[in-house]
Amino acid sequence: MVDDCIFCKIAAGEIPCIKLHEDDETLAFMDINPANEGHALVIPKTHAPNLFTVDPDSLGAVVRAAQKIAIAVQAALDPPGMNLLQCNGPAAAQSVQHFHMHLLPRQTDDRLSLNWGLRPGDAEAVEAAAERIRRHLD
Repeated sequence: MVDDCIFCKIAAGEIPCIKLHEDDETLAFMDINPANEGHALVIPKTHAPNLFTVDPDSLGAVVRAAQKIAIAVQAALDPPGMNLLQCNGPAAAQSVQHFHMHLLPRQTDDRLSLNWGLRPGDAEAVEAAAERIRRHLD
């Protein structure tokens, strides 16, 4: 637990939340600033600032819990779409420095600005980026 992390405090029960699900590794709760009805968060109980530092086992537990919550949200609210969103760093609008996933039910024409238009990429530039990335894979 990190003392100044709000999600660590929520996981420890020091700050209340509207809990949806809890197991040994994860906690799922409603977002108090929902973008749409049913907007929920899933966090690992162990602190990790982002995707780059989260333990792979914790990451797997979060994904399994996210699927369970998504199925329940779909059954309860029947949204026509859902985003699973995970942000890392200021340019990606990460607001809490504790790894978390958003389950974001979507409505047709809800005007949330998460979607980007499809534009064909420059094939050579895409291949060059892929080659740079491959050099860092095991």
